[in-house]
Amino acid sequence: MGIGAGIGIANFTFNDARGFWSWIDLCDNGGLGSVWQSDRIIDATPNLETMSVMAALAGGSKHLKFGMNVASLGLRHPVLMAKQCATIDILSEGRLLPAFGIGSARSMDYVATGTPTKGRGKRTDEGIQIMARLWQEDHVTFEGEYYQLKDASIAPKPVQQPLPLWVGGSSKQAIERTARWSTGWQAGIETAEEIAPVIAAIKTRAAELGRSIDDDHFGAGFSFRFGTNDEPVVAKYNAFMGERLGKDPTAYAAVGGVSEMMEMVHRFRQADVYKFVFRPIATGTEDMLKQTRLLIEKLLPELYALNG
Repeated sequence: MGIGAGIGIANFTFNDARGFWSWIDLCDNGGLGSVWQSDRIIDATPNLETMSVMAALAGGSKHLKFGMNVASLGLRHPVLMAKQCATIDILSEGRLLPAFGIGSARSMDYVATGTPTKGRGKRTDEGIQIMARLWQEDHVTFEGEYYQLKDASIAPKPVQQPLPLWVGGSSKQAIERTARWSTGWQAGIETAEEIAPVIAAIKTRAAELGRSIDDDHFGAGFSFRFGTNDEPVVAKYNAFMGERLGKDPTAYAAVGGVSEMMEMVHRFRQADVYKFVFRPIATGTEDMLKQTRLLIEKLLPELYALNG
């Protein structure tokens, strides 16, 4: 058990594909444990499709683990997703970290793909069960409200046995979903104070079900920038996040130096978070590379020192 560090991206802020791969090389060789790609399809802001990124990282990195933060299972058929995840895990030699949620009912992704939002929670519940079984069992029969399988199998199976299955979300339904079927939980854009009762509730419910989730499989993150709040890129970030969240965006980011970032880390540690996903506030390839180098050189030693 130990504290781990990953890095997360939502927008494709790089100048080009070469810039993205330069950044991946830096992450791959810099001591970061994982890369996490957000999941959005319909959006005017440039961003990459999450499963395509997972497949690319299988061949484009050597050491990093990588995951979706989080893939909307309400949008995707679980059998196809199970096959995709197994394939990527095999080709990466066991480095995939699949993570799923139901997706927002306000997302344009549902309308654009003709997918109903009604029932997306139940579809996700059924989908998680189907995937977990297909990754391990040779003969899967399932009779659900939305999905039916008879003697189904996929091969080859994932390298990781069992393949990790992380869940996102903080609702009562997400807590139940996590406690009942997942191997880990990943927070969204939330403060330490917001997620502390969620983690406690998951642990309590899992115990009631006779299950347990490893303490170091609870993850959360925050945005960061080595710099000052008066930089244009920070002002733009605050304006965007303030509009999106309807809350004070400064509570969800650490801007300044290592002391400000470690203060945020300690708050999350008090909420029983072990896995951190840091999201750079940056624009363009050079800025992303600079912020990531500073994360690796300055913050990671302080973070890993907490492991003793």
